[in-house]
Amino acid sequence: MGIIQKQSIRSTFIIMFGFALGAFNILLLAPQILTAEQLGLTRMITDIGLTMATFCTFGSLPVIYKFFPFYQSYLPAKKNDLPFVTLVICLLGFTLMLIIGHFLKPVIIRKYSTQSKLFVDYYYLVYPFCLFMLLYMWMECFAWSFKKTVLSNTIKETTHRLIFVVLMVLFATGLINLTQLLWIFSFAYLPAVLLLLWSLRRSEGFALVPHISSVTRRMKGRMANFGLFLFGAQFLNLLSKTSDTMIIAAKTENGLAGAAVFTIATYVVTLMEIPQRSITSISIPILSESWRNKDMANINHIYNKSVTNLLVVGLIMFSLTLLNSHNFEASLSGDYKGIGTVIFFMGIGKLIDLGTGANAQIIGTSSYWKTDFIFNAVYTSLAIPLNYILISHYGLIGAAYSSLLSLTFFNLMRFSFLWYKFKQQPYTWKHLLVIMLALVCGLIAYALPEMHLQMQLPKVVRRAPDVCVRSLVFLALFIPGLYYFRISDEINGLLKKYTGMAFGWIKR
Repeated sequence: MGIIQKQSIRSTFIIMFGFALGAFNILLLAPQILTAEQLGLTRMITDIGLTMATFCTFGSLPVIYKFFPFYQSYLPAKKNDLPFVTLVICLLGFTLMLIIGHFLKPVIIRKYSTQSKLFVDYYYLVYPFCLFMLLYMWMECFAWSFKKTVLSNTIKETTHRLIFVVLMVLFATGLINLTQLLWIFSFAYLPAVLLLLWSLRRSEGFALVPHISSVTRRMKGRMANFGLFLFGAQFLNLLSKTSDTMIIAAKTENGLAGAAVFTIATYVVTLMEIPQRSITSISIPILSESWRNKDMANINHIYNKSVTNLLVVGLIMFSLTLLNSHNFEASLSGDYKGIGTVIFFMGIGKLIDLGTGANAQIIGTSSYWKTDFIFNAVYTSLAIPLNYILISHYGLIGAAYSSLLSLTFFNLMRFSFLWYKFKQQPYTWKHLLVIMLALVCGLIAYALPEMHLQMQLPKVVRRAPDVCVRSLVFLALFIPGLYYFRISDEINGLLKKYTGMAFGWIKR
């Protein structure tokens, strides 16, 4: 087994563990210990800090990924100035962000003092969070360049989440107060920075060289064009995803409490992205090779298969989420009332995103890759004002409407481009059939009477039978139907391989 395959497998398990730990923190632990307003504040610090950190890079991170191999080839480690140059750019960006933040302080107070006063009291904590997130993002690029992917993923996915668990325990037991909790939270990426720095310092190819090399002088224009272009696309995409939290905290009646509801709903819907990340990452090298060979038939085949498989998995996860949203809402406090409706509309938007398959990867690996930047720019230009208008008029549910409308339009642009430019249209009658199958199976499972334990137990435990029965009934109906109608050859092959004769009785 090659090093890439080994590290990919290990990284996948680490990411899954980190995601499960994050789900435990956000969905189970934090709502039981923090008030909705306090949880919303941690989300505000995270989203604003991440957005600011990405802005501070000024496109230097894509440059590291792209050009560091050139530096390694043409310069010895003691003359490789790329780490120093990119660090200076990041720190200059952070300094500029501090200056901008100072002048924006009156605006922050004016916009948030009514609905989210707690954020006004602690908004300065976004700066240490931003700094350590920025330093980690910078070092992570070099860790990947040195093939330290397993280590960097382990640190990134587990360190700050484990710190959050410790903080919850300390806060719940009264050993720290809210101010201490938030200060430590804002420094949560410091241990990750120190661990990764220690690892990189042990690498012979990593050093801070404060002298401009001949490679930098020769390639500076090319690097600047490449970095700023990709930086624009990445920053716009991130801004469209984080702006809703900021607008909710400023414009909704519940302020930070509304941001907490949206945070949990977003995390639940994000569970649907797990198969998308896996399938799309696998498809990129194959698509690149197909474009190079002008193999349009294989590209269309990948497009069709990605639509089918992601739609099937998305329907399963969306249906299970929707069937149990009432149990999830009931297990939370009254501050989270209405979260089921938010999850419903956001889930439909994510299902549409999944159901359009690897459209982004097909465009991104083609000669029209710059088109995706334009689509991201249009998407952001639509999403942010739409967020503001709908949240202002409809409150928290307006954010869900905005997410649904923006994702639908975003994917419609990509779908239309591929259809117009390459005559690619991946949908068949089977896609409509699997949607109808999921709808029928979901209605049957939904019609079941509620089943709760009556003993004096936590709400989550009392509702476990209802969750299990509804989920099992849906799966027991949907999966055999999926197999019978042969929606996906790959899924049918997996069912045969891992269930043996369990599906042998199903004939068509």
